[in-house]
This record gives sequence, structure tokens and C-alpha cells, in this order.
Amino acid sequence: MNRLRLFGSLALALAVAGCTKPSGEPAGATAGAKPPAIRIGFLVKQPEEPWFQFEWKGADRAAARYGFEVIKLGVVDGEKTMTAINSLAAKGAQGFVICTPDVRLGPAIVAQARQNQLKVITVDDQFVGADGKFMTSVPYLGMSASRIGESVGRALHDEMQRRRWPAEESAACVVTFEELDTARQRTEGAIAALKAAGFPPGRIYKTPQKTTDVPGSFEAANILLTRHPAVKRWLICALNDTGVLGAVRAMEGRGFAAGDIIGIGINGTDCIDELRKPKPTGFHGSMLVSAPGEGFRTAEMLYLWIKDGTMPPLDTRTTGILITRENFESVLRQEGIID
Repeated sequence: MNRLRLFGSLALALAVAGCTKPSGEPAGATAGAKPPAIRIGFLVKQPEEPWFQFEWKGADRAAARYGFEVIKLGVVDGEKTMTAINSLAAKGAQGFVICTPDVRLGPAIVAQARQNQLKVITVDDQFVGADGKFMTSVPYLGMSASRIGESVGRALHDEMQRRRWPAEESAACVVTFEELDTARQRTEGAIAALKAAGFPPGRIYKTPQKTTDVPGSFEAANILLTRHPAVKRWLICALNDTGVLGAVRAMEGRGFAAGDIIGIGINGTDCIDELRKPKPTGFHGSMLVSAPGEGFRTAEMLYLWIKDGTMPPLDTRTTGILITRENFESVLRQEGIID
């Protein structure tokens, strides 16, 4: 009987203790237990490129400020993209930022994300749907491609005027990659600005690159130089820094001096070593778009979306600033790109 009374007293004490737990606290919860961490993925198509590494750096800054975790993955093709999305879900992520290796993967990426209950924000390259149009229902952050291109065109013409180049001896090499709409908008913007400034339209030459890297641009520029051997001075623009760098190398190989080339890129992160060279080259400068800034903003927007349930704007655009040998150190240091 004493044992029965003891057992009953213990049971009653446990029941009373259970009733004293705060309302809504899950069974088995312990005092001071932290809520599940917010994790986000940050997927990029070319993880070896400085631009994307600086975007990751910006995302890390956002994570440090807000206290969430960033899972950084390279997705160089469609198969790796789908695998990465599943991997994020398995690791407990609640969403991801992505610069897709192919904008046409948009519908498949969205479907995979929904299946895994993950939120999605696109950066740099906007998804394209099955109808060939932009998927405006997915939040997107990227540069205003046309305006960036126009800035390049105006800067090229301004520098040409400063050097007092005769228009009849000069031409514009426009390295294109029109399969990517963002790239086409950039180069078309540059062309439009050159024409608006009074540069002869008949001396603006497009040359397509097969790959969006230095070798691809080098080959495209060499083909153009063979077709127009009489041109003495060249302006160069492309979709990014590497497109201009390849064309500059091609012209150097044909004997053009640095003073006879004005190349202006876009991004501002793939040209740091070029601008640091003791002797100036034909690479005059770049329109800097803040990669760390884009990484920070997209990661921040996704975190707040997950945390507060507030969907970010569907379309956010950034602009750029011209960096040259004279100012790039101070500007990039201010952006946190260099120490």
C-alpha cells in the first residue's frame, strides 16, 4: 500500500508539472531552446568567376548581420541545378537565390522549388518561360542592362573625344552574345548611345562570340579585325569585362598600341588585375555593378521573405559607376571587393 501511495504521488506531481508548461510550448521542449535556423541556398552558374564569388561574399555579410546560414553551390548545368535544389531541401533550407546556367530552365526550377517547398529569387539572369517571355512572377534582382550599356556607349564616346580621334579612322567593335537577352540589352544599349552621341552608325561592327569568356571574345574580335584591316583605332564593348579583355588581347596581337584602343567592360570585378598592371593597356575601364551589393540584397530579401512572409518586389534593378585606373582602388575598397 505504501508503494501504491508513493507511485500515485509521483504520477500526480508529474501531471501537475506538465500542466505548468507555458501554453503552446511543444511537448519535449526545454527551457532556452532556439527556434530552427533559417538556411538559404545561393546557387551560381560559374562559381570560379570573381563576380559570383563576390556575390557570395555579400550574401555572407547579410547572413552575419541577420543570423542565418548560407549554403553556397555551383550549378554549371541543368542536372546539377536540380540536384542542388533537392540537396538544399534535404539540408533544411527554406529557399534559394539562383543565377541559372540556362534561363530556359526557369519553369523546371520553379516546379522543383515548389515540390520542395522552397522560395526562389533570381539574380543577374531572369528566368524565361516556355513561351520565350520573362517569368515576371518570380522575384528578380539584376542590373538595368540597357541603361548600363548606354553608360558604356557614352563613356566610350567621351574618351574618344578626349583623345581627339578622327571618326573616319575609328570603329567600334561590339562583341555580342545575343542568345542571352541581358547580354543583348547591354550591347544594344551601348550601340544606341554611340549613335546618339554622333558616332557614325556605319562604323559600328558587331561580332558574335561563341562562349562568354576571354577565348570566345578573342576569337570573335580576330574575325572582325580580319574583315576591317583599315581601321586604325578601336572602341570596344561587350556584355562583360571578359568580353572586352578578349578583344583587347586580340588587338594587341595584331599590333595595336594601348593608345589606339578604348575598351570598357561591365561588372568591374574581372578586370582588377588588368587595371593594376604597371603599364596601361587598351582596357580603359568598366561599369562597376556591385556584386557584393547584389549578393547582400538578394540574400536579405529572401531571409525577410522566409522570416516575415513578405514577398520581395518582383523586379529590382541596379545601375553602375565607371571605374578606371585612376579611381578603381578607392571605389572597390569602398564596396568591400578589395581590402
